This record gives sequence, C-alpha cells and structure tokens, in this order.
Amino acid sequence: MRCAVRRMTRIVAMMLLSVAVLGLLGVAVMILWNTLVPPLFHGPLLDFWQATGLVLLSRILCGGLRMHGGWRRHRWRERWEQLSPEERARLRERVAQRCGRGDGRAAPQGPSAA
Repeated sequence: MRCAVRRMTRIVAMMLLSVAVLGLLGVAVMILWNTLVPPLFHGPLLDFWQATGLVLLSRILCGGLRMHGGWRRHRWRERWEQLSPEERARLRERVAQRCGRGDGRAAPQGPSAA
C-alpha cells in the first residue's frame, strides 16, 4: 500500500514538473521569438500558447514522444541477469518488505497473481 501511494505521488509530481517545464519553455521561446524574429525577419509576434505549441511541435518533429525510461529498464535488466538465484531471492524479499507484504514474503507473481 505504501509503495502504491509513493508511486502515485511520484507520478503526480512528474506530471506537475512536466507542465511547469513546458510552461517555462513556452515563455522562453515566446521571449526569444518576439525579441529576434520580428525585427530581423519581419515575422509575427507569438503569444504564450503559440510559443508552447511551437515547443510541442518541435518536440514531436525532432525528438518524438518516447519516454526516457528505457535506458533505466535496460540497465536493471542487465543487473538482474547477472544475479545468482540466491541473490534474486534476497532482492525479492527486500522489495516485498518495502513494497509488498509486511511479513517478508514476496507477493505472488505470474498471471494468477491478478
């Protein structure tokens, strides 16, 4: 239960952080655009929402919409494969104590666990 609350708190915090970063990037793009483009190229002025849309569009076109957690999963998978069966059992027990059952037994795994 404690692990689920912690996970939800992290998800909400990451969403709020993402919105804040997007807002700051929107403001930065708006200021830079309105400072440089109209005097140099006689282009239009942008408002906040247009600048934020431009940030999102550039992210989609140049960076895609993938999440950046893949390298972390890959690193943990490599570590997991290097563990012996005894080390894996100890790790499962520690995780179960922190996030699963309080008695130290690992939560059921596999398709029948749901």
